[in-house]
Amino acid sequence: MGQTIYENEAVAKTSDFTVGLEIEMQRIDGSGQLSQEPYPARIGDEQTNPWITNDFLETMSETVTPSAKHSLDAIHYLYRLNNCLRSALAPGEMLWPLSMPPRLPKDKRTLVLAKMGPKKEAYLQEWAKRHGYSQGTPCGAHISLGIDQHVIELVLEKFSSQFADERAVRNYLYTVVAQGFVRYRWLLTYLFGASPVAEKGYFEKGAELARPVRSIRQSRYGFGTKFTGDYRSLAAYVDRIEEGVKQGILTSDYEFHGPVRFKGHPDLKKLANNGVEYLELRMLDLDPSSAVGIRTGTLRFVRLLASYFIMHPAMREGEVESLLARADAMNMAIAEESPTAPSQYQSTGLAMIRHLEHYASQIQLGPEYLEVLDDLEERIVNPANTPSARLLAYVKDGSLEEYALRRARHYQQAALGMLHPFRGFEEGRVYTADELRAALAW
Repeated sequence: MGQTIYENEAVAKTSDFTVGLEIEMQRIDGSGQLSQEPYPARIGDEQTNPWITNDFLETMSETVTPSAKHSLDAIHYLYRLNNCLRSALAPGEMLWPLSMPPRLPKDKRTLVLAKMGPKKEAYLQEWAKRHGYSQGTPCGAHISLGIDQHVIELVLEKFSSQFADERAVRNYLYTVVAQGFVRYRWLLTYLFGASPVAEKGYFEKGAELARPVRSIRQSRYGFGTKFTGDYRSLAAYVDRIEEGVKQGILTSDYEFHGPVRFKGHPDLKKLANNGVEYLELRMLDLDPSSAVGIRTGTLRFVRLLASYFIMHPAMREGEVESLLARADAMNMAIAEESPTAPSQYQSTGLAMIRHLEHYASQIQLGPEYLEVLDDLEERIVNPANTPSARLLAYVKDGSLEEYALRRARHYQQAALGMLHPFRGFEEGRVYTADELRAALAW
C-alpha cells in the first residue's frame, strides 16, 4: 500500500494530517496552590464553551483548538486561545506549567470537581471514589490527527477489491496508525517525558517515589484507569471497551483513557457503524519550556511518525496483541528509568530515529523535519538533554515548585502584555470550528 501511494506521487499527502490540540493546565494562585477562584467569567460558560473548558477539577483548564492543516497553524490557534485564557484569569492567578499537579491538600475531598452538569459531575464523583483524587490531577497534551482525504480516496481506488467503501479504508488506516503509536509510545515517553517528581500531597504518606523518574504521568503512578485497549481493529477496540463497562472495570466507555483513542461519533456503538474520523493521542506530558505546553517540533515529529506508519507494512494481525503488550512493558520500564541514565532501549531508539531520518530524506520533507530528528537523536545519545533530565537541575528538596512558579509568572506576564488578545468568548458566544478559525486568524 505504501508503495502504491509512493508510485502515485501522493506520499507527501501522508504527512498532511489535520491537527487539533487539547492542552490541560491547572489554575494556581501566587503561592503555587490550586486556585480558589471560579471558572473565568470572561471566557463564557464552562458547560457550553467547547474551546476553553474544564476537566476533572474545576481548576483544570482545558484549551481546545479547531483542527488545522499545518502544525504551525495549530500552534498559532493554541497560542491565541492560551492567551485568551490567561488574560481572563483573576488577579494573581496563573497556569501551572507542569504535568504533575502543584501541592495538593491533605484532605482531597476539599478539591472541587469540574462543574460540567449533573451527568458529568456524577461520573467524576464515581471516578474519584474508585481511583482517588490524585490520579485525576495530572495534565497532558493531547493531539488529534486526521488523515488527508486524498490518501483515503487513493487507497480506495487502488485497492477496491480489499475495501468495500471509504469507511472501511478509514477504519483500516486509522487502525494501522493507532497500532504504530501504541507500539512506539515508549519512544515518545523517553523523548518528551517531563514529569520526574511529584509535589507534596500527590502520593499518600510513605508511598512517595524513592528517586526521580522520566515520567510519572506515563508510569503506573500516573493518570487514569489502568485498562488495556484492544487495537487489533476498530471492532475489537469497541468490544474491549464495552466488555470493560459490562464487567464494571470501567464506569462508562468515556473512562477509557488509553494512549490512543479512536474518535468520531461520541456514541461508541455508532462509532463502530459510522467509522473513525480521527485519532486522539494522549501520551505526551506538558512541555514546561513552552507557554502553551507543546512545541511545533514535537507536532512535526508526531506527524512524521504517523506518515511513516501509513507508508510501511502494518503489523500482522496475529502479532498485534503480543507486540503491543511488549510495547506497554517497554513504556512502563522507560517511564520509571532514572532521567539521567541511558535507557535500556537506547540502541533501539537510535535505530528508529535513524530510520525516520532516512525516510524523511526519501520523501523530501525538508530541513525543518531533519533538524527536529537531529535534536531528538541527541536526546537518545545523551539523556541529559531530555526534558526530564533538564528539569532535575531545578529540583529543590524534591520539589519543582520554585521553577514552576517562575515559569508561570513569566508566561503570565508575557500574555498580559499582548496588545490584542482574543476576547471573543466574553459575551458567551459559542463558535463553530470554522468561525473560530476565522476569528483566530492573524
